This record gives sequence, C-alpha cells and structure tokens, in this order.
Amino acid sequence: MRVGVLALQGDVREHLAALERSGAEAVPVRRPAELDAVDGLVIPGGESTTIGKLAEAFELTEPLRKRIAAGMPAYGSCAGMILLAERVLDGVEGQQSLGGLDVTVRRNAFGRQVDSFEETISISGVAGGPFHAVFIRAPWVESVGPDVEVLGAVEAGSAAGRIVAVRQGGLLATSFHPELAGDTRVHALFVEIVKEQVT
Repeated sequence: MRVGVLALQGDVREHLAALERSGAEAVPVRRPAELDAVDGLVIPGGESTTIGKLAEAFELTEPLRKRIAAGMPAYGSCAGMILLAERVLDGVEGQQSLGGLDVTVRRNAFGRQVDSFEETISISGVAGGPFHAVFIRAPWVESVGPDVEVLGAVEAGSAAGRIVAVRQGGLLATSFHPELAGDTRVHALFVEIVKEQVT
C-alpha cells in the first residue's frame, strides 16, 4: 500500500515520516505519473492559495480532482482541509479547491500567525485519549453536508464548538497539524481508511 504526500509546499517530510511509522509506504507526489502510482494522498498544511497555484503549474489540478472524485482516499491537514472543501469562505479572489468534501470551511478562521495555538482535542475514531492539536493560521468547518461525520471540535475558549476534524467516506480532514505533534494516530486512521479502500 503506497500513500503519497503532495510535495509542493508544507510539512512534507513530517507527513512522510508519520505515514511510514503508521505502516504505509510513503512517497512524495509532484507529477501526475506519481499521483497515478499511489493508493491514497495526504495534502499537507502550508498556504492553500500557493499550493493551488503550484498544483496548476505542475499540471496536477485536474488529475487530483479526477482521482478524488473517483474515490481515492485523501487526508487534508490545515490548508489541505481548505483544498478538499467544496466551499471556502474568506478565500482570495479566484481561489480554487479540489473539492470532494461536502463542507464549508472558513480560511484563517482562528486568526493570523500570531494567533496560533495548541489545544487538546478528542477525536472520534482515534483511540488512546485526547489528541494534542497544533493550530497554525487554521481554518474551521462552518457547516457540513449530510454525509459528513464530525470527528472533533474545539472544546474550550472563544472558539468552543468549532468543528476541526471531519470525515466523509475516504476523505479525512483536520484544521490542525498532527504531523507536528509527534503523535501518529491521525495518520494511522488515514492508513486504515486507505486499506479499507484497496482491499
């Protein structure tokens, strides 16, 4: 089982390492041929508009949309969540997403870089207790479609109740960066999702 990490911007090495520790063969993806060779894909954090422009430059946008629409499992963290969302609020003019996830997300919902924070989040489907979540210029989910399962929300403070982890079939997304927490449980969940699809 081979899982790719979209290697255009963001914490690519950290995601590759977390996937390897979760039992997957992890490879960087920058070209359509590399995308064709993976069973699932992680779209890392970074800057969603920049990743979108680089995907266009590397001729990956349409191949990504087609694979996701055809059922390829994908996990988006932070900017990756924005790229998987069908609807984006506070996006820049002309911002494109890859779609697939029936959610509305608000870009930079928690504020600027200086407003980054860490919090403990309980995530449905992830055993072993709460998850230490790192939020950096993170989005949140404003609303979900009927087929979307809410896996986690902020539990305290002014953003209490805001949705930060969702799943719809083979698509998984979090507002936070699990690759920065040294905890591979979210990656392990995604690897299990990919296994379900390929077996």
